[in-house]
Amino acid sequence: MTENFSSTAAFIWSVADLLRGDFKQSQYGRIILPFTLLRRLECVLEDKKEIVLAKYDEVKYMPPEAQEQILKHVAELSFYNTSKMDLNHLGETGVGDNLEAYVRAFSPSAREIFEHFDFYNTLDKLAEADLLYKVAKRFANTDLHPDSIDNHHMGLVFEELIRRFAESSNETAGEHFTPRDIVHLTTSLTFIEDNDVLTQPGIVRTIYDPTAGTGGFLSSGMEYVHEMNEKAKLVAFGQELNPESYAICKADMLVKGQDVDNIKLGNTLSNDQLIHQDFSYMLSNPPFGVDWKKVQKIINDEHKVKGYDGRFGPGLPRVSDGSLLFLLHLISKMHSPSEGGSRIGIILNGSPLFTGGAGSGESEIRRYVLEHDLLEAIIALPTDMFYNTGIATYIWVLSNNKPAHRKGKVQLINASTDDKENPENNFNASMRKSLGSKRKYLPDESIEKIVRLFGEFEASPEGTKQVSKIFDYQDFGYRRITVERPLQLSFTITKEKLDDYYQQLLEAERNKQPDLTDLPDPPIGYAELSTLPEGTTLMSRDEFLKVIAPAKPSAANKKALVKFFGEHNDDAEICYIDSGKNKGEIEPNPDLRDYENVPLKEDIYAYFEREVKPHVPLAWIDETKRDEKDGQVGIVGYEIPFNRHFYEYKPPRRLKEIDADLDKVSAEIMQLLQEVHS
Repeated sequence: MTENFSSTAAFIWSVADLLRGDFKQSQYGRIILPFTLLRRLECVLEDKKEIVLAKYDEVKYMPPEAQEQILKHVAELSFYNTSKMDLNHLGETGVGDNLEAYVRAFSPSAREIFEHFDFYNTLDKLAEADLLYKVAKRFANTDLHPDSIDNHHMGLVFEELIRRFAESSNETAGEHFTPRDIVHLTTSLTFIEDNDVLTQPGIVRTIYDPTAGTGGFLSSGMEYVHEMNEKAKLVAFGQELNPESYAICKADMLVKGQDVDNIKLGNTLSNDQLIHQDFSYMLSNPPFGVDWKKVQKIINDEHKVKGYDGRFGPGLPRVSDGSLLFLLHLISKMHSPSEGGSRIGIILNGSPLFTGGAGSGESEIRRYVLEHDLLEAIIALPTDMFYNTGIATYIWVLSNNKPAHRKGKVQLINASTDDKENPENNFNASMRKSLGSKRKYLPDESIEKIVRLFGEFEASPEGTKQVSKIFDYQDFGYRRITVERPLQLSFTITKEKLDDYYQQLLEAERNKQPDLTDLPDPPIGYAELSTLPEGTTLMSRDEFLKVIAPAKPSAANKKALVKFFGEHNDDAEICYIDSGKNKGEIEPNPDLRDYENVPLKEDIYAYFEREVKPHVPLAWIDETKRDEKDGQVGIVGYEIPFNRHFYEYKPPRRLKEIDADLDKVSAEIMQLLQEVHS
């Protein structure tokens, strides 16, 4: 068997030497990947080719579905080809037409891959550049027969080609590829808790990626299991929106011997093509900060109609970022704990940690995850780790079958440190050459360290660099209580204010009658208030209403007059509600309404007495504002303020040091100026 898959991949990629000048570097993969797949498939089919062709002559007039079943059975594979041609027998003329006919003779699932690669258009472009025969001949002479390279190693070769394609694509790579170091770390964190299970003989498990891209996570999962147990079987499932990425993923699964019918094309959120299926392991790197407006109606309908029987029962995030929808989608596909449960590794940006206050869709999703004890750990990654963004990112590790020592607990691991003064504290290393926005990577030793921290499940010792912390899930919860203060109004009556009141009403009437110069009648209450001495201040709403009572104002007039002339005054008389079911109770001032987030583990009344009452003695908690789920006072919210938990105070530099630096810079500037003048 070929052990050095990198050298095989390098040999195949050397086809780029033929393409250079006629094609852009970012186009190489679109040629090399489908040709590699084509050569591998014909090598795999070689031993059964004559038998398949003979059987095809017998069944070619049967319905397509029957043909397919029979020919797959004869080929003993999930694909076949009914053409007599191969890359060694294309002829020297009409190569393009012959090659296209050859590809169209594959079974539907294999043929579809080439169609999504836009392979026929690629053949035309190669023919125009007079390179088609040369490229086809190069691949025809490449030995990819299963006797020389098995499915596992062929998969590694194909992954290496995908990696090279990703790097050559540079800035656009992040739309389709997750960097291999991140894939390796996420996979290891997701599988490590099941190492004992995965070593059992004959074990069969499933792996799923709803944003499969080119299949990096699926491949990484299979590699992990293969290293643990060569006899274990991991069946891959996935769905991908981008046709080219879908083609690469499906091709990769095909060369690995997977059933490619498990790989679907389409929008996972609006058209889940693996509905009602659940999986052992799930890995995903959904797009960061991408809105879901285009599929909003479908998702809203599922949320409203199906509730918790659907995928989005806990809540919906804001339309501007659909990351948490993918998290809910994965959670909906977990095996039940009685069947062994499932594990999830998903990469998210920072906003799902804290966006949205108590009662919001984001908070309710976090609440569901934490209160159902699904979250095992969150790992903060360094910035500048991805091809198309430099933002902060986090790996969430979830399980619905936690080991006993993790029950009710959440581990936070801070692998994002970028300590220039003490680089030994850093997990990342700088790349020699940036790839798009990717300027850093995780060395193998850093990945091992992070996985070890996760596996040990211990908080960093006091006095050392705080990298790992353990929390109860309730530590991230709080109750948002509504704090009310009494309405206390004073009324100061001046000629200026009366004139302003008159002008305000006049302007309102002029909107209806533009030619109006004066109001036909004085405003209600105007005459009564005008009789008061200039600058009179009434410290009671009741007194103010008594003054205007002779004008017989309506309820609307009273409200308008109180709103215009009344001002909050802590020394004024407290207002009471004078009608309705709450008559006689203190009337709250909506302008002074405030909210307090009380830690979930703390009694809201004790907190209120300690933190609020000393500052606003007349305040009270509005006990009508209760949580819909538990019925208690205050709306429950959850947030995970990751950075706050790892914040380290650094005192500012001493003024002497700053002055010394300024003097040094000033001297350098003066020296430069002298050199210019001389």
